[in-house]
Amino acid sequence: MKRRLEFLFVIILIACVYIFLYTGFPAYIKAGAASVYILIILITVFSLLLENRSAQHTLLWIYVLVCFPVFGYFFYLYSGQLYLKGYLFKNKRKNDREEWQRLLKNENTPDLSFLQDNQRSFASFANKVAWSPISTSSTTKILKNGDETFSAIKEKLKTAQHYIHMEYYIFRSDRLGKEIISILIEKAKAGVEVLFIFDAVGSMHLSSKDIRAMQEAGVQVQPFLPLKYGFFNQKFNFRNHRKIIVIDGVAGFVGGLNVGVEYLGQDEKFGFWRDTHMMLEGGAVFTLHTVFLLDWEYVSGDMILEKYQEHPEIPSEDLDGAVQVVASGPDTQLGIMSDLYYSLISSATKSIWIATPYFVPTESIRTALRVAASRGVEVRIMVPETNDGFLTQYATRSYFSELIRCGVEIYSYKKGFMHQKIIIVDGNLASVGTANMDMRSFHLNFEVNVFLLGNSSIRDLSAHYEEDMKDSVRVRPVEYYKRGVIVRAKESFARLFSGVL
Repeated sequence: MKRRLEFLFVIILIACVYIFLYTGFPAYIKAGAASVYILIILITVFSLLLENRSAQHTLLWIYVLVCFPVFGYFFYLYSGQLYLKGYLFKNKRKNDREEWQRLLKNENTPDLSFLQDNQRSFASFANKVAWSPISTSSTTKILKNGDETFSAIKEKLKTAQHYIHMEYYIFRSDRLGKEIISILIEKAKAGVEVLFIFDAVGSMHLSSKDIRAMQEAGVQVQPFLPLKYGFFNQKFNFRNHRKIIVIDGVAGFVGGLNVGVEYLGQDEKFGFWRDTHMMLEGGAVFTLHTVFLLDWEYVSGDMILEKYQEHPEIPSEDLDGAVQVVASGPDTQLGIMSDLYYSLISSATKSIWIATPYFVPTESIRTALRVAASRGVEVRIMVPETNDGFLTQYATRSYFSELIRCGVEIYSYKKGFMHQKIIIVDGNLASVGTANMDMRSFHLNFEVNVFLLGNSSIRDLSAHYEEDMKDSVRVRPVEYYKRGVIVRAKESFARLFSGVL
């Protein structure tokens, strides 16, 4: 009912503006139209006040509603109402929570005594706020860039005997996409179960011809939140940013790389593409698979989780630290990924190394970074020199000033476009996954990250970060503060949209 009323308001607002500006109606009719317009805006402002958002966000949206006729209301309706996920995904969140609780009852509490103090502290917090278990029966492998990642993925896909379950935000019908599609078709024809989820917005360039070819071969294909009705229920603003592959329950892939030739560094616009992906084996694959299966149940209505309850076994001599796979988004506890990032940063005693393509942090994360730097912790933040959008480019840079003043080191990656999303703390805690350090990843997108505690893969991440430093230039305070007024204006304007970036 509320949605219908708001869309009715859109139509009335447009009609009021048209009557007031573009018709020859008598003055009293125009005054009436203006009064109706003002009344609707006042009702919306009152509704906004009742949401008890932060003062700055409330004032920002009031300014937008008042200063931008019709467009301001429309933008607020589709970008400003983060509370909408509360009921848009209520059933999925309730079902997922129940399933995770049921699964956790069957999990043995792992012995984490081998972890260091900061690792145990983070593990304790993560265990309380995340629905997923911590695994000490897993192995991980860091995959650097597209060549390593897609070579490993294609090799593993070809070994599938029972099933391939795949979920992507962006999947293109280009050369790379068709190579993977051909493997999926071949496996489906051989009797392997292939389930494939693609995000309806991110994968708009996945051709209907390729979809039909997969379906005809026996691949079960489902779009995530299709746009057919998304305009009217606002679901189009919530996207599935996860990248998941699970093969026979034995191997899993997750990380920053979507499927497209640009992720191989073969796009003229972006050139070299720097990214990080990961291959999992062991107990953590079961958790990653559960994330996929819950998404499949949501998009297909086919309740299949019970079919896949086996935990893959890893020889004890191959065990390596602790691993926790955590899903976040409108189907989980609000702001869970932001809280986990905050906990990682706050636990640091020596160093915090961050690499992210989109740096639009919450106030709490900015505070944690400033406090850490003030405590003498080495804080490095690496972002691409050139971003893929005006707002993300300048909104990111608008946060440099307050951090640089506190001693945070900021680096611009110049070799190409850097798309990896990693955090390394004290060289013994790390996060790799799909979530950027921005509001969209924290509140709007469906994401999944892997947290590593005392895992040998952290050494590889650290070594790769050091290599990336050679292709980066530090943003020096003197040079940064000399930037022109036009650049400052762009940053200030872009920062206004931080809440939806």
